[in-house]
Amino acid sequence: MQQSLTSRPIGPDEFAYITGLLYRETGIRMTPGKEALVTGRLDKRLRALGLNGYGEYVRYLRGQADNGPEVRQLINLLTTNETFFFREQQHFEFIRDTVLPERDRARPFRLWSAASSTGEEAYTAAMVLSEALPDQRWEIVGTDISTRVVEGAQLGIYPLTAADKIPHQMLRKYCLRGRDEYDGSMAVARPLRQRVSFHRHNLMENLGHLGRFDVIMLRNVMIYFDPETKRRLIARLQEMLQPGGHLIVGRSESLNSIPSKLVMVEPSIYRIPGQQRG
Repeated sequence: MQQSLTSRPIGPDEFAYITGLLYRETGIRMTPGKEALVTGRLDKRLRALGLNGYGEYVRYLRGQADNGPEVRQLINLLTTNETFFFREQQHFEFIRDTVLPERDRARPFRLWSAASSTGEEAYTAAMVLSEALPDQRWEIVGTDISTRVVEGAQLGIYPLTAADKIPHQMLRKYCLRGRDEYDGSMAVARPLRQRVSFHRHNLMENLGHLGRFDVIMLRNVMIYFDPETKRRLIARLQEMLQPGGHLIVGRSESLNSIPSKLVMVEPSIYRIPGQQRG
């Protein structure tokens, strides 16, 4: 008899184990009431493994080493976030009109797209910097905890509908339309793609090796963290900003309840005190 494709039920103990593992690894907390979301994202994985239910899946996870391949697969499936080119466009206008004119011209301008998902945010920033600083040095780093989305970001291939949000001039200059087997797709052109590096990185782990940045974009992610995780993360991120650097969060997010050195410039945009050398 063919196995039903309807969602398998998940018990409270199994839900607690899976969401507890997700929290320990990523800082993302899923509370009771999210069972349908979890099973909707994991049922296909259980079928691929030939497991009959979430009790078997929990036993399978318990047999994995910390950060083992199945733990990473779990994280990949449970941390998918929507993103698109030029999302919350006001942030990119702020970078272009306010941040770049005040930058330290003695060194490359550095921007970090944290939790970069499939790369649209990082490539949007790359288009903006390429237009504003055509003959100057700049660097963009994109990181995400999901290996799957990092690999997709590195390829820079998107559905053609993704082009809808990109200004026409930039679309013609920085993107290519797919042909033949890539019909219905668009790709970020190689010269721009080569200026953006993507890496798998967990925001809960040591971040110091990434260096310091003029802008850190961590947008529409803080809503998934509890207050203590937010506090610890912001304490670390503020130390990774250059003097006078900016942290940008989602427009629906706020750091007002989190103690830090950061000063709000306008809603969702914060600045670390200090002067750029100019």
